Amino acid sequence: MSDVQYLTPEGLTEIESRLKYLTDVRRAEVAERLRLALEEGGDLSENAEYEDAKNEQAFVEGEISRLEAILSSAQIIEAPARRDVVAIGSTITVVEKGSKEKEIYQLVGSAEANPAEGKISLESPLGKALLGAKVGQEVKFKAPAGEMIFVIKSIH
Repeated sequence: MSDVQYLTPEGLTEIESRLKYLTDVRRAEVAERLRLALEEGGDLSENAEYEDAKNEQAFVEGEISRLEAILSSAQIIEAPARRDVVAIGSTITVVEKGSKEKEIYQLVGSAEANPAEGKISLESPLGKALLGAKVGQEVKFKAPAGEMIFVIKSIH
């Protein structure tokens, strides 16, 4: 994972907290589950608790590795100084053409993207369309439902 991972300061804190929780708490909990499953004895191939604990351990270790890789290539993005052009870290208010309902998005790196929270990856079709756009400009992008057009109302 040699690509730069763009993170807001909040995103960095969130990933660091998750990593700390996984390494300090979950890793020990899973190790205890494995120890208890081994104490039950018997044929390990028939021990469902042991298999479940091994799978959980693999997931936890995989997530720790993924988060460490993100942090090792992280570049912190601050709120852009310019407010006339959409940049990484910008918060954008848009209205879909033909609608009056405003939507607010923040343009972030892929590691921090969460569309349900309005955090849009700069690598997504919408993120690519917004990047470099100005207030009043229409941006077109392909969504699963077809082509969409948003009008940029403000950049914060």
